[in-house]
Amino acid sequence: MSETVHNRIAVLRAERGISRRDLAGALGVHYQTIGYLERGEFRPSLHLALRIAAYFEVPVEVVFSIEPFPRIGDATAAAHHSA
Repeated sequence: MSETVHNRIAVLRAERGISRRDLAGALGVHYQTIGYLERGEFRPSLHLALRIAAYFEVPVEVVFSIEPFPRIGDATAAAHHSA
């Protein structure tokens, strides 16, 4: 079983125009922590994961997953949108 936790933090930040520093400041963590999270080099505590989801006002499952997120433009993702 994989121990990898996938996330969409970078995507959510980009959609909202939020810098790593701004997100880090809002969460009370070092800005490098956001980079580590985005690259999958650090897994957040449950508390931090919930705070990140709350910051973006989305369910935690939108931000984090144990399965890879489909890439934008994948055939399977496109098929779901055209249905």
